[in-house]
Amino acid sequence: MKQRYFIELQYDGSNFAGWQIQPNANTVQAEIENAFYTITRKAIGITGCGRTDAGVHARYFVAHFDSDIIFEKDEINLLIYKLNRFLPISINIQKIYPVKPEAHARFDAVSRTYKYYLNTNKNPFLEKYAWYFYGNFNFELMNETAKTLYNFSDFTSFSKLHTQTKTNNCKVMHAEWTCENETWIFTIKADRFLRNMVRAIVGTLLDVGRGHITPSNFTKIIEQKERQKAGQSVPAHGLFLEEVEYPENIFIQ
Repeated sequence: MKQRYFIELQYDGSNFAGWQIQPNANTVQAEIENAFYTITRKAIGITGCGRTDAGVHARYFVAHFDSDIIFEKDEINLLIYKLNRFLPISINIQKIYPVKPEAHARFDAVSRTYKYYLNTNKNPFLEKYAWYFYGNFNFELMNETAKTLYNFSDFTSFSKLHTQTKTNNCKVMHAEWTCENETWIFTIKADRFLRNMVRAIVGTLLDVGRGHITPSNFTKIIEQKERQKAGQSVPAHGLFLEEVEYPENIFIQ
């Protein structure tokens, strides 16, 4: 009988073509599966809580795997140590723990939280993890406009074209710009996200903040359900997956 385990990890996505395995591309999932094989000499498939795009980072990411081996606590600690030895410095395994057999890292997630980091002043020490974009932005107006997201469920206008998702419906629970140490941060929480959705929303809100479109235009863009009507996607390197939440009943108490 196999035991299912959750993995909590973080990664710098700068040099990866995203989370999910792709032919002829370096991905986070492939690195972890290769590390597992090196240690166990068994092909162990890893299922992630989602698929981040190329260049996107994760301060907190969850995946699961099944194992014939029932690891004791000390063995789990040793496994984490060995995995981190074989993994590049850009990937860090933080925790591994058993969960109920039906627990699923992707389908059981009830919410995900992303943050986008924007600098309006040039800072060489933040260049890798925040987008420098000069301009005068009306962040108060952008925050008022962001509340519009709560009124809709179909976000086709902010989705990458020709994806394989069955629905473009999402429930946005929080969307807000805040400022910390001269860095503007857009935090958005939803039950699920479409590919490229956060970066497209940020780009369109920046158009509002610069006066290129009005808040009513923003609403019309969502209603039109056409990606070409929305703003440009902002660069990937400023985007972080920050949190994934699960119901308590999938964990072993």
